[in-house]
Amino acid sequence: MKKIGVINGPISDVIAHLEHTDMITVADAGLPVPSTTKRIDLALKPGVPGFLETLEVVLTEMYVEKAYVSEDILTKSSSIFAGIQELLGSVPIESLPHTEFKELTATTKAVIRTAEFTPFANVILVAGAWGFDL
Repeated sequence: MKKIGVINGPISDVIAHLEHTDMITVADAGLPVPSTTKRIDLALKPGVPGFLETLEVVLTEMYVEKAYVSEDILTKSSSIFAGIQELLGSVPIESLPHTEFKELTATTKAVIRTAEFTPFANVILVAGAWGFDL
């Protein structure tokens, strides 16, 4: 058994198979998941698990070179956005219109659905090249 990091098998498997520029989405409970995208549903009850705690765990095993958020998060859920910024550190974060954000989720390898009820608590993570500059 692993000592640290992600112990959820489906999440660990998706992260292990990411290649440079592949994307995954960490989402709130309300984001629609396209039928063509793998859905990893963690929701147990409202708020459990939360978005930021899920993102924090995912980031223990994933090198991220870029992230996308819906521009609505900037004004409607600024505390969640601040948490994303803190967890991602110097990783660039690009905001998109919410419709474009939802369309982009269809191209991600998986959507990890949390039980977060805060509106627009979603992020798309772009996998980096294992921390190496290419």
